[in-house]
Amino acid sequence: MPTYKAPLRDMRFLINEVFDFESHYKTLPNGEEATPDMVEAILGELARLCENTIAPLYQSGDEEGCKLEDGQVTTPKGYKEAYQEYVAGGWQGLSHPTEYGGQGLPMSLNLFKQEMLGAANWSFAMYPGLSLGAMNTIQLHGDEEQKQTYLSKLTEGTWAGTMCLTEPQCGTDLGQVKTKAEPQDDGSYKLTGTKIFISSGDHDLTENIVHIVLARLPDAPKGTKGISLFIVPKYLPGQIGEDNGVACGSLEKKMGIKASATCVINFDGATGYLIGPANQGLECMFTFMNSARIGTACQGIAHAELAYQGSLPYAKERRSMRALSGKKDPDAVADALIHHGDVRRMLLKQKAIAEGGRAMIYFAAQYADHMISGILEDDKDKYDRWDSELGFLTPILKGFLTEKGLEVANDAMQVFGGHGYIKEHGMEQIVRDARIATLYEGTTGIQALDLLGRKVLLSSRGKCVRDFSRKLLDFGRKHLTDGELRPYAWKLLKIAAEWNYLTTRIMLVAAKDREMVGTASYDFLMYSGYAMMAYFWALQAKVARDKLAHGGNEPKEFYQAKLATAEFFFERMLPTAKGHADAALKPTKSTMQLAPEHFSFDYE
Repeated sequence: MPTYKAPLRDMRFLINEVFDFESHYKTLPNGEEATPDMVEAILGELARLCENTIAPLYQSGDEEGCKLEDGQVTTPKGYKEAYQEYVAGGWQGLSHPTEYGGQGLPMSLNLFKQEMLGAANWSFAMYPGLSLGAMNTIQLHGDEEQKQTYLSKLTEGTWAGTMCLTEPQCGTDLGQVKTKAEPQDDGSYKLTGTKIFISSGDHDLTENIVHIVLARLPDAPKGTKGISLFIVPKYLPGQIGEDNGVACGSLEKKMGIKASATCVINFDGATGYLIGPANQGLECMFTFMNSARIGTACQGIAHAELAYQGSLPYAKERRSMRALSGKKDPDAVADALIHHGDVRRMLLKQKAIAEGGRAMIYFAAQYADHMISGILEDDKDKYDRWDSELGFLTPILKGFLTEKGLEVANDAMQVFGGHGYIKEHGMEQIVRDARIATLYEGTTGIQALDLLGRKVLLSSRGKCVRDFSRKLLDFGRKHLTDGELRPYAWKLLKIAAEWNYLTTRIMLVAAKDREMVGTASYDFLMYSGYAMMAYFWALQAKVARDKLAHGGNEPKEFYQAKLATAEFFFERMLPTAKGHADAALKPTKSTMQLAPEHFSFDYE
């Protein structure tokens, strides 16, 4: 089983040397307390919690799973104690307002926390993670009474939260929501309906669970314009333990993250309270969707990191055959796996995705900080600007990083050979757990449609691609005559041009053939992911080169490893992007011409 070790060196490299978070925090209204010493203390204490308390529960939690007995869900052994330690450290309110018991620090620190928690034990991380969505929604859309009643308890962690969207008849298409909310004389509502796939829907970690629920008022318009948002607690405040018509009907039997309670929740005349304007529930629910999807993108790098931490030591210890270039361990019966080229390929892919993806997320975290600043400063224009900037990044981060995280988790299992397929080494669990990341918070296909159809074509007519690709152009022009960085600079210039060409071609074809958006979207998203990661690997290579020349915080071998990994990414992984570009531009006919009834002639 991999022993999780927080990648603090790489985190510090990005925070201090690549993105200069110290200067960034000085621009934020809530960044004054986020000094380098404070950030270092937070990272160190969180690393100890994750390594010593949360990570050891990863495999045992998977084996035991959650149980539903007499209407109550219990989490695996050790989870309740670990959660209490987490709460006692004040971690739940790290980035939430001080007036409700939080520490008021920037949201980026919460994303650093989420990455570490997720890599240590994603199932555990789901419980406080779902609460954050409820907290964010109440913070922005709740009235003051709702904030005082619910936000303080959620911030201290004695209550937990969920987000209840999906129903048996609908997933992403929330216009089909049927849960009903009947108004009562006292201003409350009675909710009736069933929600499925509710992460952390019921458990024994907290005394109460606050559900944020999408439902329809009796006179609501059809479709997405007729959905409202409600706070529905498991127990009404002041009535802990008394039935409020909220019950867990069953636990989903899942492929992975088995220690996370994924519930069917039944609302049977449950008392709830409207949050935000009537019939504007989706707008309220999705206010923090960009930051939530960044949180899910963290799962991609979390599983890449954990898989790498498992497969690297195995590749150094396990011996098989001799290296093609001659004996590397002459005194041993065979050479270690790490001396074989194909094993190195898989290890470097894991390292490139974990570290390249981390850079992408940390960059986006600064955008999220600015977005929250707009809320804190009551500056709607600022909020809208940074929310839009973040909106372009999030489907790429969520879609690309979760797909690649799953891919390299499979590579890590492959490093183990047959030993990777059995439970003993824990690699198959990482693959099972990673699989859900490409599905929830919108499948990869949904992310791709959001990126290409909504963000690129409809909302900006390609401007968002032009704006971001300017970073690649600027880097390329600035370093084209630099001997060491010229290969990266030249490739970034070519990618920037190709990315914009790809966008324009799809836009022109889609004007005549609307199916083009659907058939091209996946490949466009994956191309965008490679293009974005290429920029961040070039940036890391530049910083590493500069630190080798002028001195940095890390040993020279760390920076040399960065340069070697950047070279591997550009030479061995980036060429895959060209295939995605070619596929995206192919006519829709080959995908759309086969009639549904002709997909098979052997079964109905």
